[in-house]
Amino acid sequence: MLESVLIANRGEIACRIIRTAKRLGMRTIAVYSEADADSLFVQMADEAHLIGPPPARESYLRIDKIIDVAKRTKAASIHPGYGFLSERAEFAEACAENGIVFVGPPASAIKAMGLKDAAKALVQQAGVPVVPGYHGSKQDPDFLRQKAYEIGYPVLIKAVAGGGGKGMRRVDKAADFDAALESAQREAQNAFGDPRVLVEKYILSPRHIEIQVFADGHGNVVHLFERDCSLQRRHQKVIEEAPAPGMTPEMRQVMGQAAVEAARAVGYVSAGTVEFIADGREGLRPDRFYFMEMNTRLQVEHPVTEAITGLDLVELQFRVAAGEALPFSQEDLAIDGHAVEARLYAEDPEKEFLPSTGKLWALEFPEGEGIRIDTGVETGAEVTPYYDPMIAKVIAHGETREEALDKLAEALGQTIVAGPKTNAAFLKKLCEAEGFRAGQFDTGFIDRNIDSLGVGPQPLDHIAVCIGAENLLDRARFLLQNAVFGRSDEPRSPWSLLDGFQLLGTRMAGLPLLVDGERVEAREVFSRMSPTISAVTVSDGEPWRDTSDPDRYAEREIEVPHGVYIIRNGRQTLVQLYDPFDVDLEHMDEGGTVKAPMHGKLIAVFVQPGDRVEKGQRLAIVEAMKMEHVLVAPSDAEVAEIAAEPGAQVAEGARLIVFKTEE
Repeated sequence: MLESVLIANRGEIACRIIRTAKRLGMRTIAVYSEADADSLFVQMADEAHLIGPPPARESYLRIDKIIDVAKRTKAASIHPGYGFLSERAEFAEACAENGIVFVGPPASAIKAMGLKDAAKALVQQAGVPVVPGYHGSKQDPDFLRQKAYEIGYPVLIKAVAGGGGKGMRRVDKAADFDAALESAQREAQNAFGDPRVLVEKYILSPRHIEIQVFADGHGNVVHLFERDCSLQRRHQKVIEEAPAPGMTPEMRQVMGQAAVEAARAVGYVSAGTVEFIADGREGLRPDRFYFMEMNTRLQVEHPVTEAITGLDLVELQFRVAAGEALPFSQEDLAIDGHAVEARLYAEDPEKEFLPSTGKLWALEFPEGEGIRIDTGVETGAEVTPYYDPMIAKVIAHGETREEALDKLAEALGQTIVAGPKTNAAFLKKLCEAEGFRAGQFDTGFIDRNIDSLGVGPQPLDHIAVCIGAENLLDRARFLLQNAVFGRSDEPRSPWSLLDGFQLLGTRMAGLPLLVDGERVEAREVFSRMSPTISAVTVSDGEPWRDTSDPDRYAEREIEVPHGVYIIRNGRQTLVQLYDPFDVDLEHMDEGGTVKAPMHGKLIAVFVQPGDRVEKGQRLAIVEAMKMEHVLVAPSDAEVAEIAAEPGAQVAEGARLIVFKTEE
């Protein structure tokens, strides 16, 4: 076994690798950016070394800095995890040149599969079916537009390099092609340093099914069965499972063999994933699946494969990298039960899944048989805008698919997150969705069912607001009683009450609140016979809501200096006392302002002062957590000011574009 390993990554995958490496008796070395100085993976490693500022291009993507640390610490190997440098052939080559074992495939295999166009040509020669489309090198926009016309809409524009949904756009009509191409190329350039794309036929009712392959340096290649990754949003995987629903033994054998042949074609070694798109209109059929790409690394969703095979894929990677042969053959492998994984992200489904940053005031996960949590953060950690917004992977394993989904839904419902908004409630509803449960889904399932999954603005949770208001009042009363009387349990007379005292009728006191940043008015109602609260009622333009409802509850109340988080049904509500003097003058809305929806980088502005814009017209693009977010004009208007320069880091709520107001 290798004596030591440097993990050239961060977050949950760094923690995951460290756990296995330590179990194997290896010395673990972490590298980190300034933003990750206090991160969990840094604490877990035997030693850790700073490699640069927060932006990945100045830290985690710096091959020279990582190799320098590896040489200084005498690291025997480097594990790249996934993302960042994991699929960079030059990184594998740099390791080899410096006598360091790269825990992954040879550079030649990374090169062969790293560019989607070349990879498709290669596997096609090996007899693997590919999606119809243009996979050549010509990148002239007019030429690509013509190819899209010849292929027939809808088409899919895909970055030649990289993966993870970056540089990918579905185009349904010719009028949208140019803007989609420009956006895909820009995102591909930013993510992979390569703007080239290919254009393919978009398969209707597509199922995204991938095969986990594993190869050693002795000529042995096997597949570890399939994973279904069809539940996606913006081409990003949301829920993954193994095995794939509706998979027949015949199709598993055919797809598995195709994946093995693709791996053999490039002399593959280590863990890899061959991704296919299947036409699911008439179920999964052996003659209706096509090669998309090969990911020459460990996948985010590898835990579901581990759950159904009982294998530790990271351990296998280390053993193969050390020169060992695979300890099993294809005939030795079998599927045990069913596993499902959900990606818990710091994002807000009620605001079009905008990334959400900030301090994790509380982070708690359930424990139980068949439940696994992979995370790289803990309570008190900061979710920054610099990296992927994943908080954790929640994995459930059961004897059947129904049991696994039940366990996952229950685990998501018991997950507590306070601070950044998350998609926990959305994931739970997805697990419980009737069509998904019935196996009637494809990659468009989420988009078709978006309204029923709790996406978009949701009604105010009045009970959460009332519980929060009571909490704030109790805290304020406790502090004031201590300040006035020196102790909180001192008997009080009517003259010492800290509320809206009156002699007759029901006493009430108004209570101005901020609920998730919006003004809400609450009313505190007191019993005539008791100085304690009997109810808090809330008004938001609807009738008063009384909290005496016996069914009201909160899963958790998390008190923080600036308010209280109420967790109910997987949804968090931040309740604060409204302070009329606490005004953000810099970001104040002046009646016609487009603001940054999240912390991020302003990468493009399409207008200038004096331009007339129409409602819905593209104005700018903000990039955060590796995703582009297009800002559009809220109405017809004239641009008065551009308040930020492209390339600048902008805070959530920062003024970007100001319109002229009517005199």
